[in-house]
Amino acid sequence: MTIKAVLFDFSGTLFRIESTESWLRATTTEAGLALPEAELIQSAERLESAGALAGGAAPTAPLPDDLAALWAVRDRSAEAHRAAYTGLSRQVPLPDPRLHDALYDRHMTPAAWRPYPDTAEVLGALRARGVAVGVVSNIGWDLRPIFREHGVAPYVDAYVLSYEHEIQKPDTRLFALACDALGVAPQHTLMVGDDRRADGGAADLGCAVHFVDHRPVAERPDGLRPVLDLIG
Repeated sequence: MTIKAVLFDFSGTLFRIESTESWLRATTTEAGLALPEAELIQSAERLESAGALAGGAAPTAPLPDDLAALWAVRDRSAEAHRAAYTGLSRQVPLPDPRLHDALYDRHMTPAAWRPYPDTAEVLGALRARGVAVGVVSNIGWDLRPIFREHGVAPYVDAYVLSYEHEIQKPDTRLFALACDALGVAPQHTLMVGDDRRADGGAADLGCAVHFVDHRPVAERPDGLRPVLDLIG
């Protein structure tokens, strides 16, 4: 099978969100709040357990019924995404209630994300080989500025974002939209992601699928390079 296009997931595949502690520290600093170090670390740990950082760890405890229902459809709209994650954040008391929305706003900024060390290299190599590249993400906001700020937007031919279509992976319709946008049949398309359930849905459409580990940036220096071997 000849691969003519590669679809990539965003979070945990091409980019990684900052740590929960860094997220909280940057947000409180921007708000002009100085939390005692022990309180900041404890609050960061509680926010992580709550799953309040989009792109970070999932909630570790059962959710209240209202939040559980919202969590299931969080990537279908910008409103649901914000409500779900600020709802999780509000499970953790913070010194200023406005911090919950400020934390959500912080996670959408380029400063909160880092590309994996081989992201630019692999995307650039695919472009050089004439392979089309798409980004297919379950997300509630526009990630294009992240790609532009980190210098890799020129390598991406199409973005298919769940909230813009009200469809979440693993629904095959989202992958089909990406294949159509690139003008490549699913049988000639490779999907690369870190979530075996969500990203694995591409296989039901007929795409090849390759998984990477969702790990901190420093711990995964070359996780994307095998994609180039799969292209041939």
